[in-house]
Amino acid sequence: MSTTRPYPPGDLGPDAGSAGAAAAPATVPAGQVRRLRLAGARGAVARGRDFARQALHDWGWLPAAGADQRAAAEDVLLVVSELVTNACLHAEGPEELRLRCNAKVLRLEVTDLGTGSPAPRTPHRAGRPGGHGMFIVQRLCLDWGVVRNPDGTGKTVWAELAAPS
Repeated sequence: MSTTRPYPPGDLGPDAGSAGAAAAPATVPAGQVRRLRLAGARGAVARGRDFARQALHDWGWLPAAGADQRAAAEDVLLVVSELVTNACLHAEGPEELRLRCNAKVLRLEVTDLGTGSPAPRTPHRAGRPGGHGMFIVQRLCLDWGVVRNPDGTGKTVWAELAAPS
C-alpha cells in the first residue's frame, strides 16, 4: 500500500493551484470535484464507470484525440471499476465516488464503511483467478493509498493517474 502522499483525500497537494502549474484545458474547471453517491445503489460498478466516463467527456479527455489520451481515459475507467468493485466485495459496498482533475493529475476516491485495507496480493500470480485489482491499481497509478475516516467508521481509498499530455 502506498502512503507517500502526506495530504488527505481530495487535496492534490501544493502544486494543484500554484501559479507555476501548467494551465488546465479550458474544459476542466479549476478545483472542480464530481461526486456520485453509491450507498445502497444497484449496479455500483457500472454506475461509477458511466459517471467517470461522463466526467472525462466533459473535461475533454473523450472522445480521445489520440492514442495517449485514449489510453489515459481507459486507465481511469479501469481503476474506477477496480476500486468500486473492491468496495462492493470487501467493504459492505461503496458510499461515494469522487473525481477531481487538474492539468496534471486525476484523483479518484471511493469511500466505504469497511474496516479492512486493500493491498496487492503478494506474490502476484498472474495465472490465478481473482486478486488482481490492487495490483492493477498499483501498476496504472502514480500513487494510491488509504485514509481512515476521522470518526473511525470506514475509509477512503484514493488513486491518482496522470492526465494525458
